[in-house]
Amino acid sequence: MAELQKGSKKLLNAWAFYDWANSVYTLTIASSIFPIFYSALFLSEIKKVHAFGFEFKSTALITFVTAFTFLVVTFTSPLLSGVADYVGNKKAFMKFFCYTGGIGCIGLYWFSLDHIHLSLLFYFMGLIGYWGSLVFYNSYLPDIAFPEQQDSISAKGFSMGYIGSVLLLVINLIMVMSQENGEDKMQMMRYSFITVGLWWILFSQYTFYILPKGVSTGHKVTRAVLFNGFKELKQVWNQLTQNLRLKRYLTAFFVFSMAVQTIMLVAVYFGEEEIAWGTDGEKTTGLITSILVIQLVAILGAILTSKASSKFGNIKTLIFVNFVWMALCFYAYFMETPTQFYIAAACVGLVMGGIQALARSTYSKFLPETEDTTSFFSFYDVAEKIGIVIGMVIFALIDQFTGSMRNAILFLFIFFLVGIVLLFRVPKENTVIE
Repeated sequence: MAELQKGSKKLLNAWAFYDWANSVYTLTIASSIFPIFYSALFLSEIKKVHAFGFEFKSTALITFVTAFTFLVVTFTSPLLSGVADYVGNKKAFMKFFCYTGGIGCIGLYWFSLDHIHLSLLFYFMGLIGYWGSLVFYNSYLPDIAFPEQQDSISAKGFSMGYIGSVLLLVINLIMVMSQENGEDKMQMMRYSFITVGLWWILFSQYTFYILPKGVSTGHKVTRAVLFNGFKELKQVWNQLTQNLRLKRYLTAFFVFSMAVQTIMLVAVYFGEEEIAWGTDGEKTTGLITSILVIQLVAILGAILTSKASSKFGNIKTLIFVNFVWMALCFYAYFMETPTQFYIAAACVGLVMGGIQALARSTYSKFLPETEDTTSFFSFYDVAEKIGIVIGMVIFALIDQFTGSMRNAILFLFIFFLVGIVLLFRVPKENTVIE
């Protein structure tokens, strides 16, 4: 078919539709059913697993693997995106990561402790496939939409992703809860991993069919091109050293985002291990219900945070939200019952969507006058992912050596406290450092 013109409705909708395809990964695999499935593989009194020549606490192992995957994404994203832009094969890279992630999800059907290394490879493939494809998916936005269209189509993609992921999660939940005994429930969870992989791969075909092909320009990849992405990040760093407000804000963001992202990634594992559920059926239903609560309340939280920032200012609102996160760390340390966990889930949802949206928009407002916003946001994304790696590793180490996720979650309050102190140091007006 003929290539569609930039800004055309069909092209924009096809781009946004990829959110419908890939968002099922984050909700089913990263946030709900897989963490429940993984935890259920271990007997309640035995939470140890041998892997890579060591004995790990089960939750610490999956946290370490997650941190390693984000580390790989952090260092490969600038490299691959620079190559893709130069040689003009952005879609090929996006397809590769999409199929890698989809196959990884399907492979989780065979996840077992007897073949732990192969099982973790499938988990790694799903995670790196999701985040890797997002690098190229996001980079398409300025190619297919005019500046005045980008906010609305980005929001539309988010909405489609939310609807699609919740729809499949509800279907998966019905599958799991239709069974009476634990083994049958586990089998349905395995089937749900297949549905995620197939959904992701099949629905992405429409996006791949419509998006520009990205035909190769014939340019050869040289060493200079290979490291062009890192060179751009270094240039951004040099500019940051001369902009006091942006530098201090980004430092504060790096610290508190480290804790926020860690909590979001380990929440279900914490709920499965530390909360006193009744039966296994109640546990499964309760944990998935908590995830749905977080998703729903996050929308309200984003709206309230936006209104608060317009009245009180971005920095003051971020400081308040960080105080709420810090209080949640203390609350989580002491909570034991399902009701207490539901309350925590609602509170997390309230501040989760808000802090993510406000953190990015604040960064955007503080940017200097420049046309190269892509490099600045690439730097922002790299900083966020490095923060995730550090946060996850610290959490896993505390969990591993103390034997309790409660100690790890309590320790995270320090990051919020430091983040608050750093936010207070952000100047109201831009200051150029000579």
